[in-house]
Order: sequence, then structure tokens, then C-alpha cells
Amino acid sequence: MAMKLSLLKIGYAVVLVVGVVYGFAEMRGPNGLGRLMEKRQDIRNLEQQNEALHKEIEAKKSRIGRLADSPEEQELEIRKRLKLVKEHEKTYILGDQQSAPK
Repeated sequence: MAMKLSLLKIGYAVVLVVGVVYGFAEMRGPNGLGRLMEKRQDIRNLEQQNEALHKEIEAKKSRIGRLADSPEEQELEIRKRLKLVKEHEKTYILGDQQSAPK
């Protein structure tokens, strides 16, 4: 009975050691803690991109609302896109300025 009890304790100790070694190997392996940290960083980056896209969407919705409600905004946008001017207005188009030669 005493020998059976000591073999049982040795068996439990071996299983525990094997479990700890396996756990350590898994944590240090390619899918371990390094990969977990990388995935968390990816998640943070995607959340930041998502937030920026939501802000962009809200800004565009606001602009659409202003264009829908304001004839003045509509007129300015049309004039800008079609390069239209009112009568007696002057528009100056400046080309790209090149730096002076040295």
C-alpha cells in the first residue's frame, strides 16, 4: 500500500512537470504570448482606424445635411466643381510656383 501511494505521488509529479513544461513551450512558441501581444496591437490599430472612419462618416453626413438644407452651400459647391463665376466676378488661376534657380 505504501509503495502504491509513493508511485501515485511520483505519477502526479510527473504529470505536473510535463504539464508545466508543455505550458511553457506553448507560451514561448509561435502562437504563444508574442502572438497574443501582436494580435492585441492589431486590434488596437483596427479600433483606431474604425474610429477615424466613423468620424469621417459623421463629417460627410454633416456636409450632406448642410448641402441639403442650404441653397448657399449648394451654390458654392456647384460653382467650385464646375468652375462657374457670377457676372462681373473675376477668377485668378495661379499655376504651380517653381522655386527660383540658385
